[in-house]
Amino acid sequence: MSLKITVRPDAATAPYEQLREQIADQARSGALPVGYRLPTVRGLADDLGLAANTVAKAYRALETDGVIETRGRNGTFVAAAGDAAAREAAAAASAYAQRVRRLGLDRTTAEAAVGEALRAAYEE
Repeated sequence: MSLKITVRPDAATAPYEQLREQIADQARSGALPVGYRLPTVRGLADDLGLAANTVAKAYRALETDGVIETRGRNGTFVAAAGDAAAREAAAAASAYAQRVRRLGLDRTTAEAAVGEALRAAYEE
């Protein structure tokens, strides 16, 4: 089992986002199991020909999303992301619901907005 990343410099998506998305997809699919140790920021940057700051930005985003966890000097590992991702999604949904209610939108309009956003996000 190993990390398989391809960053296309000519892609419309920024390199850090390509990296974040590929690691997240591999972690969620099980291709990278819980507890898998990721390369160091510098090591992965060297392997991919990227700036260390680009990899660090992707790692920070993944950690915020609960996909990976940094254990100090021991390294960075794939986290048990299912629960963290579900909790974060529930928190985001709750914040959205409260916000649209304050804006005075009815439930049908609010649900339609979510549906459109999800369609756009998953059609990329």
